[in-house]
Amino acid sequence: MLILFGLISLLNYKRTHSTRYFLLAIIAFGALIQVKAYAGVLSLAALFIAGVWQAKGKNYHLIRTFALSLVVSFLLFFPLNKTSTSLLVFRPFWFLETMMGLTDRLNWPKFFQAMTAYKTGGIWFKAIPAYTLAFLIFWYGNMGTRFIWEFSAARWVGGGIKKISSTEVFLVAVILLGGLLPMFFLQTGTPWNTIQFFYYSLFFSGLLAGIVFGQYLETNSVSRFYNRKTKVIISVLLISLTLPTTYATLKHYLPPRPPAKLSMEELEALAFLANQPDGVVLTYPFDREAARAAEVNPPRPLYLYESTAYVAAFSGKSVFLEDEVNLDIMGYDWRGRREKVLEFLKNNDQKKAREFLGENNISYIYWLGKQRAVLGEAQLGLVKIFENEKVNLYKVMP
Repeated sequence: MLILFGLISLLNYKRTHSTRYFLLAIIAFGALIQVKAYAGVLSLAALFIAGVWQAKGKNYHLIRTFALSLVVSFLLFFPLNKTSTSLLVFRPFWFLETMMGLTDRLNWPKFFQAMTAYKTGGIWFKAIPAYTLAFLIFWYGNMGTRFIWEFSAARWVGGGIKKISSTEVFLVAVILLGGLLPMFFLQTGTPWNTIQFFYYSLFFSGLLAGIVFGQYLETNSVSRFYNRKTKVIISVLLISLTLPTTYATLKHYLPPRPPAKLSMEELEALAFLANQPDGVVLTYPFDREAARAAEVNPPRPLYLYESTAYVAAFSGKSVFLEDEVNLDIMGYDWRGRREKVLEFLKNNDQKKAREFLGENNISYIYWLGKQRAVLGEAQLGLVKIFENEKVNLYKVMP
């Protein structure tokens, strides 16, 4: 949404030269890095490339937009992520190798063994064709019918490369970079997440494909050759070829039974907590073994699905430790904090346990089912303020 808003603002600025649209574009592209880092990286890079292209015509407003958006990105991202480490690591062709080797993807083990053996052995005259073929399978296999946007390149070359607009350069830069970056870089903590670069390639190639196909049907030469009925048949054929992958994706993401749920009892407790004075909430650390055991009977309770920030999200309160997945991605030292919580739970020293609560400004404790500490609530200075069949909520007394 922000990318499209930024592009529309730039087009309005080009039409009206209004400073308001210029500033709106800077805010949109500058905020992207904090809203979605993948989108921010691609958009800033594409802005720079489109700006260099535009500068050949002695027009520098895209370069200025890039520079000021970059400043906004730095001001937003680094103060809020100063404890994070490097988010990306150089790991070329991991997606191509896993695509060939894993059973839930293309599952071509002989190809996987050959390509990795060629790379490891430095047999480049075989490795380069193998990895090129794997990339083409990845590119066109994921693009599907969107690949027809590439026919626009023939139109640009035929009409003169200089006639390509800076907006088209921006879109193509996003598409190409979105496909190339995952080929070389992986996200620390969760490697698969880097595929999100490619989501923007698919989105914008879909837009360009629609434009290319529409222009194809509307050209005079095509209109004379095809009647209206033939155009409808071609359109239906293209849409029909697009539907199978869409159906497969929906079937994967919308199973007959949802994988996780948030119970009414927890919603009730979190709504109660949301109405309490501000304070830090202590929850039980995510138990991965219990989560694996609960897989056999979906939907699992959300606290047994994955470590998420659902308590903070639904209560509006700060939580001492939650959402380990994203903490890991961002490079925070959450494991040390987790150890402190586990030590508190099994600590039978009343003084040390209460010191932990006081030193970390814990105001509330949110426990589910049989979750408890070794020490009793009275020993920890806890007063129960809410209870139902699944949740016990305590207030930490001074």
